[in-house]
Amino acid sequence: MALQLPPGLTTRPLTTADSRAVYEVMVAHEEHEIGMAEIEEADIVGDWQRPSFDIATSTLGVFDGDQLVGYAEHSGGDRADAAVHPDYYGRGIGTALAGWLADKARELGKPTVGMPVPVGSTGDRLLTALGWEVRWTSWSLVLPGDAEIPQRILPAGYTIREASPDEYGTVHTVIEDAFLEWSKRDRQPFEDWAARTIQRPGFEPWMFRVVTDPTGEVVAVAYVLLADLDVLEGYIEQLATRVDQRGQGIAQALLVDAFAVARAHGAARSALATDSRTGALSLYEKVGMQVSETWVNRAITV
Repeated sequence: MALQLPPGLTTRPLTTADSRAVYEVMVAHEEHEIGMAEIEEADIVGDWQRPSFDIATSTLGVFDGDQLVGYAEHSGGDRADAAVHPDYYGRGIGTALAGWLADKARELGKPTVGMPVPVGSTGDRLLTALGWEVRWTSWSLVLPGDAEIPQRILPAGYTIREASPDEYGTVHTVIEDAFLEWSKRDRQPFEDWAARTIQRPGFEPWMFRVVTDPTGEVVAVAYVLLADLDVLEGYIEQLATRVDQRGQGIAQALLVDAFAVARAHGAARSALATDSRTGALSLYEKVGMQVSETWVNRAITV
């Protein structure tokens, strides 16, 4: 389907050289919708460098001359994302990109496609009008920089430490096993996971924290990013405990350790996101985190 765009605007697939322009559009979009940017260019680079991702067929940029003013990407499975620069709201660009994403999902044989949007935002209202329905709710949570980090004790014989590189395969398995309990998607290959984590620009080995049991086996994992936003933020991107090790307070101990490690590396606050599929919201509230934003994942059957 040909995109219906205002005269003078053009489209083309994106390239890796466009990551900065996409980042700038996303920053403008997020600042307009939620009052702050929550994305780094490294997030885009990490996502695009996955071996399974074909940027030439999975992205579309909308341009006014040489300026990128909107973009969309089909990220794999039923995942998508899109943004329009606020200066170009109300011109039908978002509607055209939503249609392109639906067409792309249909072309790939995917029954649905969805994306996250802040509740009540411009994108939320647009997708609602286009018939995209809510699949789940998600929350962004923060631990303010002046909040006291609570103490949590591990079971006897368990230890928290930095993961060693030869454990990254096990780390990946623990995370994928836990996430696939509630996420309906294919298992992420190690190479795709690595592109977003250990190969992400800015990665340092201290960012992977693990809990080991008395035999030395990795049973829980936290992945902590340092995000240079309005302040330096310690963002817990992934947190997972092996199913047979739950109910012992391991996740809470690992979480507060992640807070402390992030602060030790200069973070002024800590943050993470969770959604209604996980049932983990109360876990984060128990260690003093507060909901800062509410999002919904909206999707359409194609």
